[in-house]
Amino acid sequence: MKSNINIVYTLVLALAFVSCSSSDDNSAPASPYQQYGASFDKMPKKEDAIIYQVNIRAFSQAGTLKGVQDRLTQIQELGANVVYLMPVYPVGKIKASGELGSPYAVQDYKAINPDFGSLQDLQTLVEEAHKKNMAVILDWVANHTSWDNAWITQHPNWYQKNDKGEIIIPPGTNYTDVAQLDFNNTEMKDAMIDAMSYWVYNANIDGFRCDYADLVPQNFWTDAITKLRTIKKNQNILMLAEGTKASQFVSGFDYTFGFNFFTTLEKLFKENKPATTIQDSNATEYATNYKPENRIVRYTSNHDVNLAEGTPYELFGGKEGSIATFVVAAYMKSVPMIYNGQEVGYNKRINYFAKTPIDWTTSDASVLAEYKKIIAFRSSSNAIKTGSFTGYSSNAVSAFTMIKDAEKVLVLSNLTNSEVKYLVTPSLKGTWKDAFTGAAVTVGADLTLQPFQYLVLKN
Repeated sequence: MKSNINIVYTLVLALAFVSCSSSDDNSAPASPYQQYGASFDKMPKKEDAIIYQVNIRAFSQAGTLKGVQDRLTQIQELGANVVYLMPVYPVGKIKASGELGSPYAVQDYKAINPDFGSLQDLQTLVEEAHKKNMAVILDWVANHTSWDNAWITQHPNWYQKNDKGEIIIPPGTNYTDVAQLDFNNTEMKDAMIDAMSYWVYNANIDGFRCDYADLVPQNFWTDAITKLRTIKKNQNILMLAEGTKASQFVSGFDYTFGFNFFTTLEKLFKENKPATTIQDSNATEYATNYKPENRIVRYTSNHDVNLAEGTPYELFGGKEGSIATFVVAAYMKSVPMIYNGQEVGYNKRINYFAKTPIDWTTSDASVLAEYKKIIAFRSSSNAIKTGSFTGYSSNAVSAFTMIKDAEKVLVLSNLTNSEVKYLVTPSLKGTWKDAFTGAAVTVGADLTLQPFQYLVLKN
């Protein structure tokens, strides 16, 4: 009798489980994690993003997540709505580069670098950013790990090896501080996707900037992004590929990276190339298999170029030149990214292998005002965000229109340190309004632009 009762009881439990499991067809896939926090209902659309890159080691004197949290108001006031955090994970010690090791040599994909704080600190940072209508995305390093990542000893078959059976560094690089993962290994790929999902669940983050994306197979990104996008049912996540392949949009990325565009900007100043090469670069970057809604992230600084090549002031003709160049990068069919400090004219290289805090007391208020103005107009203009591009550049002036429906914007930026006369294409003549002041501007047969002067006009 007792055994019959047990059988009935077991059947009832099983039926209840089946009923509960199938009652919500939209439930997230089974996961070992519980969702922390609520969906972010002010998530920017991909065309609306203004991305602000934070180097945690440098962002505050403390070099912590709390230090980032303490300056969220300044990031919000700049006009940014996506906070992109450089890697938050513990850094490898074996074969480490530089004083503290590279943030891109990840020792543990599911932990916070103790120098930066705790998981709770990240959770709080994300919560506070959400309150200010800003998303938070994490840097993800899928291609390689540090040499003291536990995977090395626990799963050596997850790594690429040479003929001697030795784990190798990323092929074709001098990245001696990291070990190359093997993306033919299904277990490794599953563990990587699990680690990415860990942060969506446990810190409620809103997406990833994916390092070295071109060298990671497309099928991995397709699988990862498909699975990540099932986690937050009522919210999109933003995915940025640090790569240049149009196929990354097919995999589900929202953006690729404007490497070619940045290099072209540099050559204007280093090699005296004409401004027409910028629109040539724009055409090159969008040449293959890009849909009209696709956008490339463009920048005049990031952690790599700041350290290796120079600050915007060094690269683009000083204060005025750097701003004139940023206008082009921010408005020419792009989503803009700002590296911490450039918006206040911080003119020092930041060694991200060490602790080199930004001195915010040296901020240039006039530079900050220009950045705010440029970003605010972009945020208000559908033509800049989603419009069609036409180039009208000369040797000295980057000139183009962005048009969406009835809105037309004309951008002219003198990228030389000399006064220039710009000959106006007949179709651009007429009366415009200054996009920042609303004042009427009559455009005739030519325009004289002062050194590094830029004009943004709208119909």
